[in-house]
Formats: sequence, structure tokens, C-alpha cells
Amino acid sequence: MKKLLSIIILALFASQSCQNFSGYESSDIIVYDESILSVIDLNSKIELLVDSISLPEGPLWDEKSNSLLFTDIINNKVLRWNEKDGVSDYIYPSGNTGYAPNSGEALAGANALNFDSNGNLILCQMGDRRVSIIKNFPTFNPVFETLVDNYQGKRLNSPNDIIISKDGFYYFSDPAFGFLNLDTFQIVDSELREIDFHGIYKFNPTNKDLFLVTNEVSVPNGLALSLDQKFLYIKKMGVFDNSPKVLKLNLETKKISTLFDGRKISEEYGGDFDGIKVHSSGNIFFSGGGGILIINPDGKLMARINFGNATNCAFDKDEKYLYVTGHLDNPRVYRIKLKNSLKIDESIKIKTH
Repeated sequence: MKKLLSIIILALFASQSCQNFSGYESSDIIVYDESILSVIDLNSKIELLVDSISLPEGPLWDEKSNSLLFTDIINNKVLRWNEKDGVSDYIYPSGNTGYAPNSGEALAGANALNFDSNGNLILCQMGDRRVSIIKNFPTFNPVFETLVDNYQGKRLNSPNDIIISKDGFYYFSDPAFGFLNLDTFQIVDSELREIDFHGIYKFNPTNKDLFLVTNEVSVPNGLALSLDQKFLYIKKMGVFDNSPKVLKLNLETKKISTLFDGRKISEEYGGDFDGIKVHSSGNIFFSGGGGILIINPDGKLMARINFGNATNCAFDKDEKYLYVTGHLDNPRVYRIKLKNSLKIDESIKIKTH
């Protein structure tokens, strides 16, 4: 009887733990919904591109030089990697130039990067507490132009991520990570901090108008827009309240809903919610769960790619590769090849889950 009961319990556990498992798995990827196999390739392997970066972030594909640009927040640099030259310093200093008073903590370099319509490089400068722009060219004597550094006369906290809509507006997040104590990993009080909330803003680069989209998200991080541009996806970190989420903000009504609750998978695999990108398929790639998670526009978990704890991700021009930057405990840069013409190897289909 006891043996029978044990068998039943084990069967129930196996059923519950794998109820969303599609049956496909490799050493680097777990698939929860087979439809994602139109985007990811189970035959692909994770490649290590760059090692020994203190805190890599802000990956951005530069089509002009066929390179990946990314930041090292702690070392206050923008770096560049490509197949020909490997990794090299690109812009220094990147985000802490003495433009603004800051706490002097380690998170002071540039974070997110983007391109304007003319190919200039836009930077979220955490130490300088502004969003700025510079010509996309290597330099160790940079001259940045300030795009925005205040809201209603109060200096920004520490801009974190920035995206550009199809109609040319900039959306950026402004959590207070520039006032983060790295020993306690808590945001500390400071007389230098002028805005007492974590904001998400919309900026018009033509007339310089700045609008507050919302201040209702505690510690907003990565941002992305849905393919139809109607929704803003917001990464809410869980490091401070153990409640990591992907939120969905209706840009017309400003209503915020939870698209994906990451508490369970974060407890299972570790990692925190940080950067986010939308693939041309509409599927959403973001850091969390010990790597990169993929959900569909309805918030269904589709797959997990096991990069280890990650900060952010980016696609190249043709979405041939997914590039990923690692976190403090995993300070590396990786990539993995996405779907190609190779047929899925049926030998990796797991029958026992």
C-alpha cells in the first residue's frame, strides 16, 4: 500500500511539474510551447563572446559596423564587439562625466543605448542623470549633447532604459539605481535625489516636451513596445519586494495590468527581471529565470534559454542571433543563433517528462 501511494505521489508531482512542458529540451533551451520552434532553434548552442566585464548592459546591434555595442556600467564604458576584432573600448567615459552630482556609488556609467533616426547614439547616463546623444564613433574624449535631464525642473534620478516608437517618440525609465547601495542592494536616501518616485517618461525630440507616462510602477527597468505600438511592456524588478513581473500599459487608457508574473520561475531558477525586447514574431524576450525567458503577447511562457543570470538582450538586424549580457555574478556577453532552415533533431525530443 505504501509503495502504491509513493508511486501515485511521484506521478502527480511529475504531472504538475511538467504540465506546461512541450516535450522538447536541449542542454541550453527548454520549450514550454512548441509553436516557439518557429523562432528558436533547439540545435543552436550558446556561444561565449566576451568575458571579464564588470557589469555588461545595454546591448545594441550596430548595422553600420556589423558590431554589437554594449555598456560596462561599473567601469563607465561603452564597448564594441565584432567577429573581426573581438572586444574593444568604444566610448569612455560613458555615463559619469561630472555633469551632475551623484551618490558616487558603482552604478554610474551609461546603461541603455539606442540610435536616433540619423544613426547617432543615445545613452541613458546614470551618473550624469540624463539622456544624452553623441555621434556613433569611438572616442575617449566624448562631447555629449543633453536631450533631457529634468522633469518639471527637478533633476532626473538615473535613466535606465530607452526605446523609440515608430512615430519618433522616446520612452525611458528612470528608477533611482544611481542611489543604490551595492552592499545592501537597497536604494538609499540622499539629499541629491530630487524626484521621489520612479518614473516612466515620453519625450518628444522635436520640441523637447517631456511627459510623465506613469509613476505607479515600483522600480521600473526594461521597456519595449508591442508590434502594434498600442502597449508598453515594462519590466518590474523583484529584487526589492520579491515580485518580478512583466507589466502591460495601455498607452491610450494608461491602464496597467500584469502580463507575466515571474515570482515562481524566479524562485526556481534565480535571476531578476531586467531588460526586454520584442521579436518580429510578437514574442517577448526578457531576462529572468536564470537566463532569457520568452512569452507570447498573451503572457504565456513559451521557452527559457539557459544563459545564467542576465541583464539584457538584443537582436541583430535580421534577427539571426540573440545577444545577451550577463549579470554581476555572470559578467559575460553571449549569443545564440535563432531559427534557421535546419530541421529540428527529433533525437532531442524528451519522452519521459
